[in-house]
Amino acid sequence: MSPSPLELQLQLLSFLIILAGIHLHVCSGDVGTAGQYSPPYLPTACYGNDVSEFPSSNLFASAGEGIWDNGAACGRQYLVRCISAVVPMTCRAGQTIQIKIVDRAVSSVSRPSRDGATMVLSTTAFGAVANPSASSINIEFQQGMNEESGNGTES
Repeated sequence: MSPSPLELQLQLLSFLIILAGIHLHVCSGDVGTAGQYSPPYLPTACYGNDVSEFPSSNLFASAGEGIWDNGAACGRQYLVRCISAVVPMTCRAGQTIQIKIVDRAVSSVSRPSRDGATMVLSTTAFGAVANPSASSINIEFQQGMNEESGNGTES
């Protein structure tokens, strides 16, 4: 016995829902912009001249005004990935990094490549997610757990 037209439609609809679920990327973070800055990085608004607060990976950033939060951003960890840029092929596909906020962008010693960015990444961090010759990129970012909590990064 062959399936009825209604059963065929339900099977097709189920197949399309499953297919769409596989191909859709669910955005779980916020979207913003990132510039980059280079040394000197000290002193910082968060830690002064304390170099021990910088991650050994050199994956750190200064916070733009939108996430500065009156200094509460200091020490926050963010997962960051490049999602687009003015120049095609700027983003490094599939690269997500974890950065630590160590400074405030508007008062950093080294000037950012883009004013008004959500965050300004160290040259190492920027180069990990995008072509370093770009001055700015569009990013997706999500706050993770701070190192002090001992829980690692949130998913």
